Amino acid sequence: MLKEKFMLEINNIKKYYGSFLALNNICLKLKPNQLVVLLGPNGAGKSTLFSIITGLVRADSGSCVINGNNIASQSIGALKNLGVVFQQPTIDLELTVKENLLFHARLHGLRVASLKKIIEKELNENGLEKKINKKVRTLSGGERRKVELIRSLLHEPKMLLMDEPTVGLDPRSRADLLKKILNLKSSKNLSVLWTTHLVDEAEKADKIIILDKGEIIAIGSKKEILSMAKENKLAKAFLKLVEEK
Repeated sequence: MLKEKFMLEINNIKKYYGSFLALNNICLKLKPNQLVVLLGPNGAGKSTLFSIITGLVRADSGSCVINGNNIASQSIGALKNLGVVFQQPTIDLELTVKENLLFHARLHGLRVASLKKIIEKELNENGLEKKINKKVRTLSGGERRKVELIRSLLHEPKMLLMDEPTVGLDPRSRADLLKKILNLKSSKNLSVLWTTHLVDEAEKADKIIILDKGEIIAIGSKKEILSMAKENKLAKAFLKLVEEK
């Protein structure tokens, strides 16, 4: 029998900040071509978990393995398989869209010449073809997020992390970004881990993980989460499960 493949395996992660336990025995797995939404209120530990996955913070115990590579001991192999869109913008406002994307490509050791057509194609598909030589500071919040998403996928990662990616976006831009991620999941066979405190962004997830006060309090499909809470709306189920913790 073939062993089931996971793009991300997190086992018994614990993280302390002094005496404060930020994450307590976190365990989760992502399969290929799966959208998992990590849903939790502000301060639940979502950003700390993302920092551990990306290697910015080291866990006190437990393991984080990305496509077979442990982030603590095989960081190069792990990060090669990872694309990230952080909560706070990480794009240079004084560079043009093209300059930002080509700079990122060079950082990953990619052949810039072979990427120019790919960049043009991605910008065209995202309605940004006329902005290629514009400074990023002239773009709207939604357009900047699109550029960050394109940048995160240039090295063709197998997994994408989206850390509260709709912060500061208007409702239309939020909906467009989620739609884009769902399309990418299917077209590129991506595994996606999306964190949010907005319940509506979890509606179309393959799996929902509810995190509160550093602990996973529920995990399952939307149908399973509703069944656990004995509710018919995801927002009500989320509030009930968090309040009962």
